[in-house]
Amino acid sequence: MWLFTRCYHCAYIAILEQSMEVAIRKMGNSQGVLIPKPILAQLGLEGTADLQVRDGVIEIRPIRRNPREGWAEDAKRVAQSVGDSLVWPEFANEGDHDLVW
Repeated sequence: MWLFTRCYHCAYIAILEQSMEVAIRKMGNSQGVLIPKPILAQLGLEGTADLQVRDGVIEIRPIRRNPREGWAEDAKRVAQSVGDSLVWPEFANEGDHDLVW
């Protein structure tokens, strides 16, 4: 039995009881376990996942990617486009022209 509760300090649903008996099913030439959709959503699993066997336990985790992956290429692409302009127009304060830098 799964018991779900909403955490009021965080933006996720916590699982209080983590033990569940599941059936191992034949899936084509392999075997597998169906994972309930709310659990997949809570873990952020969609598409692909990292699967490991460690100390006799099957671990399924979201694939961790570098959060800045692709930033350099995107910056080059934006710099080459005409859309590389200031969002806010340049503005100055009164007396800025008298300042010595």
